[in-house]
Amino acid sequence: MPFWKKKKSKQQKSTAKEKPAVGPVKPKQRPSSLPPKYEPPKMPDYILKKEDALKTAINQVYGSKSEKAVTPSTVQQKNSDTRKEFLRVFGRLTTRHRAWDVWRDFVVMFACSLSNPVDKSHYDEREKRYLKIINKYNREEQQLFPELAAHTVMALEENPEQDFLGGIFMELGLGDGKNGQFFTPYHICALMAKITVDDVSKEIEEKGYVTIHDPCCGAGATLIAGVHEVRRQLEKMNLNYQNHVLVVAQDIDEVVALMCYIHLSLLGVAAYIKVGDVFCDPIREGDSTENYWFTMMYFSDVWQTRLLIRRMDDILKGENKDDKH
Repeated sequence: MPFWKKKKSKQQKSTAKEKPAVGPVKPKQRPSSLPPKYEPPKMPDYILKKEDALKTAINQVYGSKSEKAVTPSTVQQKNSDTRKEFLRVFGRLTTRHRAWDVWRDFVVMFACSLSNPVDKSHYDEREKRYLKIINKYNREEQQLFPELAAHTVMALEENPEQDFLGGIFMELGLGDGKNGQFFTPYHICALMAKITVDDVSKEIEEKGYVTIHDPCCGAGATLIAGVHEVRRQLEKMNLNYQNHVLVVAQDIDEVVALMCYIHLSLLGVAAYIKVGDVFCDPIREGDSTENYWFTMMYFSDVWQTRLLIRRMDDILKGENKDDKH
């Protein structure tokens, strides 16, 4: 037989015995000599009720993504996420630097970046200050400061009625408690605004705008609440609050005064904030603008025209007084 036609060997039958089917294994009984098996105690009913309430609250906040309706809970959740991202980025900057130094540098640089495009009278001084601060950080750290600014913008975009920077400032324990620096919670500021803000329609008809003052503004929570309370009245008159509300504020602490400046700038409010002691160096006519911070909206055509008309009116009043003498 040719080698390529090998005879197939007959398949040998397996002699292995089939394994018996294995039935369910019965658990061994615990010897009576051992102590009884530990079983965790049952949770009390009042704790179970709290857990159920917590689950319900979580489901309300983290609802299904298919729901497109914007509710207060979803806005609050978005703002909470933005705050967490802000704190996460801020924490990366505190590995080599003190938290207070990072916060101060962020606030000053952010304020300078908002001021320099419009306030050319202070441009050189504030640009030098910005460069001096940013050069303290390495390249990787420098890229984190714009992220902090972006999270601040997004937080106020999602919920304009809040003291975003002030809340984080106090949460980080950066307030000067020894000197009594405690920021008023925003919901209290909102209540105060509803109580104190009267009907502004008469003042709008006479002057064309309303002025809101705060000699100890802090991060601006009271001012923000007041602005939004006036805004609600102006909306009923079909008026834009950005063209009819002027904020004048002052604080002795530069960092918190600039936090107020950042808030009002991002909210599009015409305002100027002075850094200084309201008792020894208050805001007054003919004052040097060295420590003044003007928001971007203050330089708009509407407010610059009003400022020009006011100056002409003051000049005419002064000439009339001279003629009488």
